[in-house]
Amino acid sequence: MTARRVSMADVAERAGVSGQTVSRVVNASPRVDPETRARVEAAMTELGYRPHRAARALRTGRTQTIGLVVSTLASVGNSRMLQAVADAAATRGYALTVVTLGADGVPTPPPLAAGASSGASGRVGPVAAAFERLAEQGVDGAIVLNEATARVRGADVGAAGLRLVVVDSPRDDRFGVVETDHAGGARLAVKHLLSLGHATVHHLAGPEGSFAAAERERGWREALSATGAPVPPVVRGDWTSASGFAAASVLLESGATAVFAANDQMALGVLRAVAESGRAVPEDVSVVGFDDVADAADYRPPLTTVRQDFDALGSRAVAALVDGIEAGAPAAFETVPTRLVVRESTAPAR
Repeated sequence: MTARRVSMADVAERAGVSGQTVSRVVNASPRVDPETRARVEAAMTELGYRPHRAARALRTGRTQTIGLVVSTLASVGNSRMLQAVADAAATRGYALTVVTLGADGVPTPPPLAAGASSGASGRVGPVAAAFERLAEQGVDGAIVLNEATARVRGADVGAAGLRLVVVDSPRDDRFGVVETDHAGGARLAVKHLLSLGHATVHHLAGPEGSFAAAERERGWREALSATGAPVPPVVRGDWTSASGFAAASVLLESGATAVFAANDQMALGVLRAVAESGRAVPEDVSVVGFDDVADAADYRPPLTTVRQDFDALGSRAVAALVDGIEAGAPAAFETVPTRLVVRESTAPAR
């Protein structure tokens, strides 16, 4: 036998209030005093009450669902951001719908079956098609992550009528922006290595076209220029450890004693390449990464890295979007700070 769904009337009876009061609490009305709201919320928790999303959508015109647009979920940063956004959305009572653009820019899941309404996705660019797909699913707004932001900046973002918050992008009046202080974190990494006596710091950069990679490269250049240290040629990877390993041969041939890698995965490839060359980290080469992934402390040696606060980034992106949806808050621009975590992969220059 299927258990009966807990109703507003059940909550009202448990809390000793009217059904209208419960409805006001469910819909976040300010017309409920804090003590009564706490009593109703306690009753909801005790009974396991869950608001009926479709019924609420009819009342409020909102589905309590937000979209997430991302190029790929294969990278550690994007998967961490997905988790952070999902957690923050759940805390605010919102569901999450994800659209990935893929390497070819085509939004997935694939187009609707024959006979179904496909909107204009066959006539517009991939980003606009992704937004239209989300609009067809009734989302109240969307968050765009990292590499996908470059495509959004060049697209007609207003066609689908979605409120947007973009993670890692230059300021843009069309949408809210929440970014990590990539350049500031890179400056921390370079200053740390220079303070250890290294004459300069070589940079293993991320892919061209990435806002985060460009900002980290900017911070690296600024930190070297500020001290008058030489600025070596940039060596570029694609965020993967394999690309870090391949690029490390160029860095080692140039005589690098200090390497700032634009993410921890590429730094892992550098650690392997240094070991296979017969040299040691940090005795011969100091290495700093960026992100502070969960495994960074277990690299060999434990990796000195710049910590990016994915939880704060996701939480602020969701807050900016939901505040815009529910209260009409203006598009915001926020920067989330980074910090250097010093471990055992850096040491004074010989």
